[in-house]
Amino acid sequence: MTSGGAPWTLSRDDIDVAAVRRRAAKPDVAVIIPAKNESTTLGAVIDAVTHDQMVTDVLVVDDHSSDDTASVALHHGARTLELEGPSGKGEALNAGLRATSADIVVFLDADVINPGTDYVARMVYPLLQRPDIHLVKGYYVRPLHDMPSGGGRVNELAARPILSLIYPGLGEIRQPLAGETAARREVLEALPLESSYGVEIALLIDVALKFGVGSLSQVDLGVRRHRNRPLEELRPMAVQVLRAALERFGVDLPDPN
Repeated sequence: MTSGGAPWTLSRDDIDVAAVRRRAAKPDVAVIIPAKNESTTLGAVIDAVTHDQMVTDVLVVDDHSSDDTASVALHHGARTLELEGPSGKGEALNAGLRATSADIVVFLDADVINPGTDYVARMVYPLLQRPDIHLVKGYYVRPLHDMPSGGGRVNELAARPILSLIYPGLGEIRQPLAGETAARREVLEALPLESSYGVEIALLIDVALKFGVGSLSQVDLGVRRHRNRPLEELRPMAVQVLRAALERFGVDLPDPN
């Protein structure tokens, strides 16, 4: 894979959020939030984006939740889509994409404790500034419990190492597994979205393979606090991440089923 440049990295000071929102020409921006049993944090995530004048549609894809995720989404003013068929983050994102028609799609995670009202404007900015940018990832500091950093263990121990080893240039992406992602609709429709937790790293690699690393951007979203999972729950996620990366490198892996 040729690098085709380097990812366009933007700090917080590089983006004037108010100016982005004042733009005369505003594309349709849909926010898609996949959620499974995230009723305790989902409302705040929806509230952070529903009053942003750039957002034309907020859709929560309920992935077979057993709690009141769907009712929380409706209460906070989001459209709600019940995922049919197999469960998985990739399946939820696919279903959400099919249910929207916006020019730009922003994916957000539902388990963020301190979602920023500036997330959408910051992630959309690179797409508005440069037509050669096709995918934007958020990056941030991730606290772990009472420590100021140390979160994102699958990101640091699985995703970033494998990208550094086999995909030149992608090791510069600080949060390849970030659920905070923005892309042009035509790009998402042209590439298959991986099933399950491997969807984030797969999409990153697929865009880089098709358009070059220079078509990627990453923007600083500050400090992101979320529900930290127990270590034993992270191993299956790491396996899915590594599988998606290795399969795209041409490694023939046994069927997990």
